[in-house]
Amino acid sequence: MKADVKTLDNKSAGTLDLEDGVFGLPARPDLLQRMVRWQLAKRRAGTHQTKVVGDIRGSTAKPFRQKGTGRARQGSSRAAQMRGGATTHGPQSRDHSHGLPKKVRRLALKTALSVKQAAGKLTILDAAALPDAKTAALSHKLDALGWGSVLIIDGPEVDQNLARAAANLPGIDVLPQQGVNVYDILRRDTLALTKAAVEHLHTRLK
Repeated sequence: MKADVKTLDNKSAGTLDLEDGVFGLPARPDLLQRMVRWQLAKRRAGTHQTKVVGDIRGSTAKPFRQKGTGRARQGSSRAAQMRGGATTHGPQSRDHSHGLPKKVRRLALKTALSVKQAAGKLTILDAAALPDAKTAALSHKLDALGWGSVLIIDGPEVDQNLARAAANLPGIDVLPQQGVNVYDILRRDTLALTKAAVEHLHTRLK
């Protein structure tokens, strides 16, 4: 399929052929949900932990005798029902990540790209570079393009002026081509790919 190529100044820069096998697949919400869940689970720290009885500092002796005190019987001052005692069934440190086949991940990425293309939310840029790292200049360019929430994916190296200028703007993400992922594509309204990024995705996914 043919796609129009623009510049950051919102001027036409020709057209580009997009592979149907990468940008023309049907929508699969089930795949996208599995992929986003996999990404979010993988990045969780899993460092939450509460203390069980063995972690509580204190005596192992019985607090008071079994009978004759008029109180409920107790076997340990470190038990969950005691003040300063353990936590019952609390969270423990663990790895939240789970497996997802590579073929499913590849298909989910192609599906996310196809969904943006089908919705008219995919823009091809001739290049993504700025002469100066000026946030105001980039903001004017994005306003002219009508972008309020956008993910810009460049080639192997991101232009540092563009990255610095975009860092001060909410809703704007800039990634190199090797960092493209389903979650970031879906969380932004518009996806902008440079020609170098498209070439990389064709080589990687077709």
